[in-house]
Amino acid sequence: MTKHPADKIILALDGMNREQALSFSTMIPDLRWVKVGIELFLSAGPDVVLELRDKGLHIFLDLKFHDIPATMSNACRRAASSGVELITVHACSGAKALKDSKYAAEQGALATGLPSPRLLAVTVLTSWETNRLQSELGIHESVESRVDRMAELASKAGLGGCVCSPLEVRHLRQKYPLPFDLVTPGIRPFGSKNDDQSRVTSPLQAIKDGASRLVIGRPITRADDPLEAFMKCCEEIALKN
Repeated sequence: MTKHPADKIILALDGMNREQALSFSTMIPDLRWVKVGIELFLSAGPDVVLELRDKGLHIFLDLKFHDIPATMSNACRRAASSGVELITVHACSGAKALKDSKYAAEQGALATGLPSPRLLAVTVLTSWETNRLQSELGIHESVESRVDRMAELASKAGLGGCVCSPLEVRHLRQKYPLPFDLVTPGIRPFGSKNDDQSRVTSPLQAIKDGASRLVIGRPITRADDPLEAFMKCCEEIALKN
């Protein structure tokens, strides 16, 4: 049975407060997944996750945990107990933090009788480009090389996948077949602005290259007709078949 293209889209509820997020999530009947990021989580509190789940939505908790292993694992344990299905952690936190966080998330879900979430390691944020990576952070390798290194770390730690820009998907998918997830922000449908993203591509191209799911925010949430914008993304994804 072929999945609906909407299952490939994670709608980013960035820049919204609780009321706006809950209201917006009802505007799109076919919506399956939403992203709860730092802005919404801080403005609405953890309960917004439960409220969105009560609407039948799958939750991508994108808080990008990056700390010492004990702190990261405790955060992932608590996040898992709320029923989220995808959790982001920074790959550059290191192998021990990644492994400990995965185990803690599994234990947190088990203690509450919920399925274990998949941890996704953030490789390199889509706002970065090689020149800035080297000049500002002193990381003397290309973005592509850095992404490769972080994805390998995630894979060896047993994580469920990683977050990368759509420009790195094709290369990573060749190295890491499914069920290793490749979730891609930086998706811009034809005619959309890049905003603060540097490494972008279209929904269709990202899916063709092997992306598992696409994180799309402003091209839908700030469109004159968000429902129409969402459906156009679905139509574009469907062209792959």
